[in-house]
Amino acid sequence: MPASFVIVPCPHEATASYGRGTKKGPAAIIKALPYVENFDEERERVMVPAGSLEIGRPVPLAKLASRVAGLIEEGKIPVILGGEHSLTPVAVGPFIRKFKRLSVLQLDAHADLRNSYQDKKNSHACALRRVLEICPAVQVGIRSLSVEEWEWAKKTGQLGKMHFAPKLAETEKIVRQLSRDVYITIDVDVFDPAVIPATGTPEPGGLFWYEVLDILKAVCAAKKIVGFDVVELAPRKGETVSDFTAAKLIYKLMGFITE
Repeated sequence: MPASFVIVPCPHEATASYGRGTKKGPAAIIKALPYVENFDEERERVMVPAGSLEIGRPVPLAKLASRVAGLIEEGKIPVILGGEHSLTPVAVGPFIRKFKRLSVLQLDAHADLRNSYQDKKNSHACALRRVLEICPAVQVGIRSLSVEEWEWAKKTGQLGKMHFAPKLAETEKIVRQLSRDVYITIDVDVFDPAVIPATGTPEPGGLFWYEVLDILKAVCAAKKIVGFDVVELAPRKGETVSDFTAAKLIYKLMGFITE
């Protein structure tokens, strides 16, 4: 029976520190989704079987955890669209109650390991620090972090689970570091800005389309993906490549999970 996915838009934007506009990300992705071809030519199969995808109404951050918890109980796979990255710890919380050995795969340009940023402990810059208070995480594509984050990661051993974009580890190592049940969080700035320019804090030297797909394929083949989010898309007027690329990424990932 095909996996059942439910898209949960969460247009939360409260701590953006440079470029703004992530609250418009979910709507832009949903607008692009109907124009993504639902056929994977590489696998010669439909990515998302008919009837296995539902698009829900937007929810505020305050109601995200209860919405996700309900979908988990129904046996659905939540697909959360942000909004800023600060929503990820909120989304991850309900999963740990059912999946006791959960781990998180983060694809991101930024480490997001600050304990506080601009006097906010729930800032987008603290997202993975908060996740690590819930469960282990493996970080991929990192190419921007502060001295504080580096020293904390080194002291706690998290540095061994950080895979930097310039020296990306073998995919097999990334897979080995994850537990059986995995939640994936994708900040679109993991991509090189040539792939997705519309994000609040773009970083040069990112991953490219097929690099990201290869990582996701390998993880989905070896692990059980219980949910995922795509965050930090900040749509730009007159530039739709970012919106469409994010939408296609979601379809691709759902296809890998279904397979």
